[in-house]
Amino acid sequence: MTANPLAPYVAGMTWGWTGVRGTWAAPEAAASMRAMTGIGVNWTAIAYAAVQETAQSTVVPFREEPTVTDDEVVWAIREAKSLGLKVCLKPVVNVGDGTWRAYIGFFDWDVPGEPTWGDWFASYREFIVHSARIAEAEGCEMLCVGCEMVRADGREAEWRELLASVREVYSGLVTYNCDKYQEDHVTWWDAVDVVSSSGYYPIDRWEAELDRIEPVVAASGKPFFFMEAGCPSRTGSPNRPNDWSLPGDPSGAEQARYYEAMFAACDARPWVGGFMLWDWPPMLYAEADAAANDDYCPYGKPAADLIARHYAERTAG
Repeated sequence: MTANPLAPYVAGMTWGWTGVRGTWAAPEAAASMRAMTGIGVNWTAIAYAAVQETAQSTVVPFREEPTVTDDEVVWAIREAKSLGLKVCLKPVVNVGDGTWRAYIGFFDWDVPGEPTWGDWFASYREFIVHSARIAEAEGCEMLCVGCEMVRADGREAEWRELLASVREVYSGLVTYNCDKYQEDHVTWWDAVDVVSSSGYYPIDRWEAELDRIEPVVAASGKPFFFMEAGCPSRTGSPNRPNDWSLPGDPSGAEQARYYEAMFAACDARPWVGGFMLWDWPPMLYAEADAAANDDYCPYGKPAADLIARHYAERTAG
């Protein structure tokens, strides 16, 4: 049997989002990453975004502001490795007008004079292959080729072509981060090394969703982990963990309650290989302000101790 490349466990955290130029390669960013090691992580996903103008734009301008520069990406990788962390490089596309990237899409059949999937994938592929070259040069253990691209998920031929191009320049593990509820809709899991998804499931839905995901993972024959998962420290968020704008009062207790339920459900499923939790910003708030912070980062909140204990237990030995 082939050894599990995720062993013993992905005790991970996403760092750096949204990758705005000028916020990395700074003392504050270095301090943030050092603080992240305090919760016992052994992996980090270094995440940054290129911003296309609209959901129907076909140009992904990854060399332009606000995207971090190549030098900043290399700095973050080297900083993480200096702290003993394995690195998943995670280039992502966002939309400048605020539309969620899941809605990037075009006509199923090309129409003269209209934007096309082919045009978009050509630009997106250039962005991802460029990132793959950086990942190879810097020894990143994993590369994530896409995140929550729900409308694009069905473009199997284009994804296979992109993955073939990536493998020409990158020798590490390759994954794709599908969105929640989409694990059983991706038809090209055989083309990646690791299956991963965003696990923002309501607190009372974990068992049902894991029941649904399990046969998908088994059929793929690939290792699996949650490339994203987490919950804002806010009242109401355990029932809507994917909604970063949900109104509610700051509540570290609510965030910790969600993590307890999520870890308990997933610990009972040995095929869940870990988490790349969401998320840890490059400009960290003061620990004294943690109780008033209602975002996803667990720094200084009850969930931080819970995560540290969980990760220590899963990576011990």
